[in-house]
Amino acid sequence: MAERPGDRLLLDAAIEQARKSLAEGGIPIGAALGTPDGKVVAAGHNLRVQQGDPTAHAETACIRAAGRRRDYPDLVMATTLSPCAMCSGTAVLYRIGRVVIGENETFQGREDWLTAEGIETVVMNDDTCKQLMRDFIAAHPGLWNEDIGV
Repeated sequence: MAERPGDRLLLDAAIEQARKSLAEGGIPIGAALGTPDGKVVAAGHNLRVQQGDPTAHAETACIRAAGRRRDYPDLVMATTLSPCAMCSGTAVLYRIGRVVIGENETFQGREDWLTAEGIETVVMNDDTCKQLMRDFIAAHPGLWNEDIGV
């Protein structure tokens, strides 16, 4: 899928969330949910370390912040990193219409599942997202491996 104008705005909001997580001592992954034109409805960042909760990934934190809604299929989820099976499952469950992925070189999540379920998926290959993860993994390889279940 091709990038749309609102994608960049939502990804920038997700990057801001990733930096917030890093500043809190967490894993620098962020997510933002918004309208196709880039208006942010909710945002969240990985809180797994901060809260000691293995399910507190950025995408699930973002969905929790969004709360109960009926318009999920009309919204776009931007995430700084390819979503894992749990986070992809959340997008599938709520039928989020489009998922924008900052990068998938560091970690290849379940983009195949998103696509198979008819969710528009675009990978932006964003250099900022890649650098955030490269720097974090170099500094905290054990924490990263714990996060991805290695």
